Amino acid sequence: MRCFTYGAFHSARNLTICLILGIGSAHAETVTIAALGDSLTQGYGLPPEDGFVPQLQAWLDGQGADVVLINAGVSGDTTAGGLSRVAWTLTPDVDAMIVALGGNDVLRGIDPAVSRANLDGILQAAVAAEVDILLVGMEAPLNYGTDFKDRFDGMYTDLAETYGVALYPTFFDGLLAQGDIANARALYMQPDGIHPNAEGVEVIVEAMGPSVLELLR
Repeated sequence: MRCFTYGAFHSARNLTICLILGIGSAHAETVTIAALGDSLTQGYGLPPEDGFVPQLQAWLDGQGADVVLINAGVSGDTTAGGLSRVAWTLTPDVDAMIVALGGNDVLRGIDPAVSRANLDGILQAAVAAEVDILLVGMEAPLNYGTDFKDRFDGMYTDLAETYGVALYPTFFDGLLAQGDIANARALYMQPDGIHPNAEGVEVIVEAMGPSVLELLR
């Protein structure tokens, strides 16, 4: 049976992980991933075990991945908040980071240029710490016009290309893939229409999980 050596973690962080076949390795080290985000990451409105990070941890465990996720989500946080705390989030034991910020910037109507600069700073900090990144996009509604939406939606793609990091299209990709958006909202969202319920988180995790496994390579 074949194990895979992933060179994603630099110098002392280089690990050998048998993930794809779910095979344990006596020499593998546990990988630590910090999930830097807002209420969607934190698990707003849900019992702790039903939040995004615990459900993603359970999904990864089921794939045989030797991974520990750190919940670095703060409800109400903007990209500016993420930038202000990224330095102490990137402790020496953190090997990789999921960055899922921007939703609250849209809700507050923050200029996408400001959001982009904040995300740029977060990615700079991660690169300086030699930490690999999965950047999770968000999509703006048309409330602020097409120019706002184009600049906001496009900043994730541009930054991912600039820094050569992995991009997951949008946090809600799993729900959008359901096809019937109105039905998906009724089934998978909390009454506020902003945060997923436990079943919604499960759908989101199942869709995003493979991209997190790719982050481990």
